[in-house]
Amino acid sequence: MKRRQFLSSAFATVLAGAAKTIPIIDSHIHLFDVSRPQGVPWPPKDSSIYKSALPTRYRQLAVPHGIVGAIEIECSPWFDDNQWVLDIARKDPIMVGSIGDLEPGTSGFAKQLEGLHRNPLFRGIRYGNIWDRDLGKKIAEPAFVDDLKLLAKAGLVLDTANPDPALIHAVVRVSDLVPNLTIIVDHLPELTLPDDAAGRKACDADLHLLGQRPQIFAKGSGIVRRVDGRVPLDFSFYRDRLDHMVGIFGADRLMFGSDWPNSDQWAQYPDVFKLATQFVGTLGNRENFFWRNSLRAYRWVKRDPSQPSA
Repeated sequence: MKRRQFLSSAFATVLAGAAKTIPIIDSHIHLFDVSRPQGVPWPPKDSSIYKSALPTRYRQLAVPHGIVGAIEIECSPWFDDNQWVLDIARKDPIMVGSIGDLEPGTSGFAKQLEGLHRNPLFRGIRYGNIWDRDLGKKIAEPAFVDDLKLLAKAGLVLDTANPDPALIHAVVRVSDLVPNLTIIVDHLPELTLPDDAAGRKACDADLHLLGQRPQIFAKGSGIVRRVDGRVPLDFSFYRDRLDHMVGIFGADRLMFGSDWPNSDQWAQYPDVFKLATQFVGTLGNRENFFWRNSLRAYRWVKRDPSQPSA
């Protein structure tokens, strides 16, 4: 092994060991049960991840890496699945929060939000490039914005989904209209800036606006990707894109999320976690990335002595 390769491998091993001494909250996992009589809206049956993803299975994968808690992010537009996830999460203290699915701007939103919010594990909703929705169009509707204000008043958050330049611009507009709403930009490493100079400049300007707003957070989830038929697992491949995130949001508003089991389509949990530990080496505060920032953003519920407190 070449000296540079040896040092890189040794550094990754030391860093992974150091990460295990820090309690870690995984801020982005999905839960579903394909054995339910009604099935699931996602993932599709022909998917490689079409296998029940429940807390017991997650524990087996995550706990060896120092994970002490996880936040479930909706993967179903069915209203009843909000309660289904909360019921599943209640049974296992590794689950410290859940982000559900509601439609702001609809007549039943306020009542639905009030009912779900009675459960302390319910921490907000997700809206973005998912389930054929368009955040940029919806924020032109006063009723939609009013419901986001209800979300903010309740101390709950808005997670976004699957970033592209249009969604990033929409997040800026939402933040302008509801400045006290905490927003978490999911999967920011997946964002691809436009090829043209003007589009790239505009998107980068939007990102820097978000970076100036302390109520906006971003997840280092969705790091791995398939390129030309293969999935690079060398951190250097992703370094420039991740450094760009750090330059915008710094160490105080970036958080760890695995995107399990969706991430299994590209890499196994240990590989995803290894990239995250290498990423955190570029930040000034590992605890911020691994749990403090998610606590500040979500105000998740401590349910086990192994889970940290502010």
